[in-house]
Amino acid sequence: MSDRRIDGFFYGLYMDLEILREAGVAPSNPRRAYVDDFVLRIGQRATLLPSAGGRAYGMLYALTHAELERLYTAPGLEHYRPEAVLALPLGGTPTPALCYNLREAPRAHERNPDYAERLRRALTKLGFPPDYIASVA
Repeated sequence: MSDRRIDGFFYGLYMDLEILREAGVAPSNPRRAYVDDFVLRIGQRATLLPSAGGRAYGMLYALTHAELERLYTAPGLEHYRPEAVLALPLGGTPTPALCYNLREAPRAHERNPDYAERLRRALTKLGFPPDYIASVA
């Protein structure tokens, strides 16, 4: 069971394959995707918030449960919790996935310009829509 892979939807810096590998995981089956009815919110860290009509882009990767646990028990990430989403790969079939989000939304005044800039670079490198990239703040 521990070697079974499940799809995870990543919308923050974990979209970057190199960052995932540096964290000690070996993701497979990368796919650009989006989830509807969620929006990206960056406070000190990124999270997705439910929002009717919203859309958030990210990457689908297949990982083991142990790899997902390794990622989200790292210092600073322990407040993330998994939730089920239906990810829509660009040009593919809708895919159930786990998505890790913060338990509580960032406060309205929270900002992390450095994180937002790094995320815009990752989104650009991965070829996501320019209007979405420009909206990341």
